[in-house]
Amino acid sequence: MTQRRFWPVALAATLAVTGCGSATGSSNAGSGGGTDTLVVWDWKSSDKVTAKYVQQAKADFAKKHPDIRVDFVAQPYEQYYTLLGAAIQSGKGPDVIMFNGGGQIRDRVDALLPLDRYLDEDTKRLAGWDAFGKDGKTYAAPVTLQGHPIYYNKAIYKKAGLDPDNPPTTWDAFVSNCTTITKATGASCISVGNKEGYGIQFFLSGLGSGVLTPAEYDAWIAGRRDWTAADVRTLFELWKQADDRGLNTKGANSTALFNDAFSTFESGKAANMIGLMSDVGHWKDFGQFLGADNVGVMVTPKVTATAVPTLPYDGGIGYGVAKWTKAPDTAADLIRSLTSTSALQAFYTGAGAIVSDTTVSTADAGPAVARIVAAVPSGRPALHVALSSKTQELLGRLSQQLLSGSVTVDDVLRQLADSDEVNG
Repeated sequence: MTQRRFWPVALAATLAVTGCGSATGSSNAGSGGGTDTLVVWDWKSSDKVTAKYVQQAKADFAKKHPDIRVDFVAQPYEQYYTLLGAAIQSGKGPDVIMFNGGGQIRDRVDALLPLDRYLDEDTKRLAGWDAFGKDGKTYAAPVTLQGHPIYYNKAIYKKAGLDPDNPPTTWDAFVSNCTTITKATGASCISVGNKEGYGIQFFLSGLGSGVLTPAEYDAWIAGRRDWTAADVRTLFELWKQADDRGLNTKGANSTALFNDAFSTFESGKAANMIGLMSDVGHWKDFGQFLGADNVGVMVTPKVTATAVPTLPYDGGIGYGVAKWTKAPDTAADLIRSLTSTSALQAFYTGAGAIVSDTTVSTADAGPAVARIVAAVPSGRPALHVALSSKTQELLGRLSQQLLSGSVTVDDVLRQLADSDEVNG
C-alpha cells in the first residue's frame, strides 16, 4: 500500500505544516468512546470551510452505523501534538486521530493500528499513501495532498516589465528578476515567515529539487542523507544568503508563517512565496485576494546544473486509529467515510484542498491548479517530510539562529546530522 500513485490532470487537487494546519479549536476534552461512540481528534473540524466535509463524512458513516455517535473534537494546532503526546502516554484518548504526513505520524506508530486490511479497496482511488506508512505498514488514510509550489504575483511581474507568463527557470534569473521587481514596484522578492520555524521547511522542500541531484534527492528521501554533501550545504547557504541579500521580507524570524507571511503575499507586498497545495496559503486563498488569473506557479528554479526540478508533495493530512480504541473495525469504517469520494469532494469544494481522491475533478479551479496538478505525476516527496519530527523541530530552531548569525552553516549541518542519526 505504500506504492506512490499518480493520476491524470482531470483529477483532484491539497498543504500544513507539510499539510501544515492552521485551524484552531478550543476544547482539550474528548477521550475515546465506547462501542456506541467514536471520538475524533483533529484541528480541522471547527473550520467553516470544512463544515460540509465533516457533515458529509458523518452522513456516509451513518448509513453503515446508524446507532454509532461520532464526536469531533477540534484541538488547537499549535498544541495538538503536545496534547496527543499526553494521551498516548496515558493510553487513553480519541479513537480516530488526524496526523500530518511524515515524521509526525511515523514517530507515533506504536500508538496506532495498522490499517492495511481495512483500506485495501481504497488504494487505487486515493493517493499520498507514502507519507502515512512505516516499515511496510499503513497507519492512516490520506485526506489531502500537500506540497510546496512556488507562487508568484503575475500583476507585480507585469508592472515590473517582466513577462508574467514566463517566470524564471534558474536561480540567477530569479534573483535578477527580484532586483528588477523591487526597483520598479517596491515589493519584496519572497514573503517569508519563520517565527514558528516553518519557513525553513518550505524553503528546503520548495527549492530542494533545484539544488540536489536526482540521486542525492532519492538518497535523502530513503534516509541516506549526507549532511556533508556540497549540494546540501548549498541549500542552507541559500537560506542564509537570501535573507542577507534582502530577498526576504523583513523580520522573517519575527513573522508568523500562519498567517502573516501569507497575508503579505496576498496584499501584493511580495512578488513570490513558497506556499501550499492545500488548504491554507494556497491557490484558492491567494486567488481571492489577487484574482485567480494573477496567481502564477513556477517550476523550481535550477541552482545547480545537474538538478531536475520537480513539484515536492506528499500525503498532507490523514486519519489513523488509536491502538486503545474499543471498536477498531468501526473506527476503520469511520476513516473510510472520512476519505469517501462524497466527503473529499466537499473538502475540495469548501476549502480548495487538493484532495487524495483521484476521481475528484479540478477542471474548474483555474490556471494555478492546472499547473500544480499537471506537475503531480512527476512530483517527488518533500525533503523536510522525510525527517523525524524531532529533527524538524531542531531544523526550525537552527534556521532562526542561522538568520540571526548566531550559528554557522557548519554548526547547523553538524547538529542536524547528529539528530538525524539518532532519530532517523
